[in-house]
Amino acid sequence: MPKRYDGLTLWPLIILKENKLKFDAVLINHERIHLRQQLELLIVLFYLWYLMEWFIGLLRYRNSVKAYRNISFEKEAYAYESDLNYLDKRPFFSFLKYLF
Repeated sequence: MPKRYDGLTLWPLIILKENKLKFDAVLINHERIHLRQQLELLIVLFYLWYLMEWFIGLLRYRNSVKAYRNISFEKEAYAYESDLNYLDKRPFFSFLKYLF
């Protein structure tokens, strides 16, 4: 996984590297998208799927950052992190369109 991170979502918590980041609406939205993904997959399945995608990406790209950026959950979160209303209109299992 990337060495640099600002936030991490471990259901039901959003863990921030620095306290001042709680005012970063885009980062918080990114992490809230992960909370929704985790709920959809009943939390444990999310983590298993996430690790599986990362490991497959690591084998494919031979680069941990590229593997991370190609995880379907991350692709969705990065694509919509700036849309602060995204979660209000997000269809269930939206991350699936980022699998391939």
